[in-house]
Amino acid sequence: MAKQGQTTDQGLEGLTAAASEAANVSAAGKALPPVHLWNPPFCGDLDMRIASDGTWFYMGTPIGRPALVRLFSTILKREDGKHFLVTPVEKVGIRVDDAPFLAVEMVRESDSRGRLLRFRTNVDDWVPCDSSHRLRFEAAADGGLTPYLHVRSDLWAKVTRALYYDLVDMGEERVVDAQPMFGVASGGEFFPMAGAEQVRGAL
Repeated sequence: MAKQGQTTDQGLEGLTAAASEAANVSAAGKALPPVHLWNPPFCGDLDMRIASDGTWFYMGTPIGRPALVRLFSTILKREDGKHFLVTPVEKVGIRVDDAPFLAVEMVRESDSRGRLLRFRTNVDDWVPCDSSHRLRFEAAADGGLTPYLHVRSDLWAKVTRALYYDLVDMGEERVVDAQPMFGVASGGEFFPMAGAEQVRGAL
């Protein structure tokens, strides 16, 4: 893999080759590479950053090729709160401003558990919202809430503001641990946003 200080072209070329080789480890490209099984030596930090809006940057320049971003996203791993790009033989650190993914589309479906919400990320992964892929809500700087969807392992997608409003519109009150909470149901689970009284006061 490329290390910090290399030229953009040389760095991206080496990183792309390593990512492509790692992707070939998966089942004919149909599954994600098993990065959770890889524990290669740390090879330093790479001048790559994922901005809060989901844009990937290399040496300060946006990576404008969606296919390349998608490729890099398949070898992304988080350990001890830090993000890395990993192959079977190398691991390099990258910076992530907020969450590595962005949930940009949502569809409502039904299954045996009732309503099921599915989210599409900015790298075209579809993720069901259920017990294995939970929603969490964090306080935002503006006093509102920011939702995050668990994608895989310790990787999360920030839900866009527009989709957050859609979640609020379909929200309901339920008692959780003897407390009235406002939240949204999906995949047989209830994901609390905030206390019901707090939400009523904000409306």
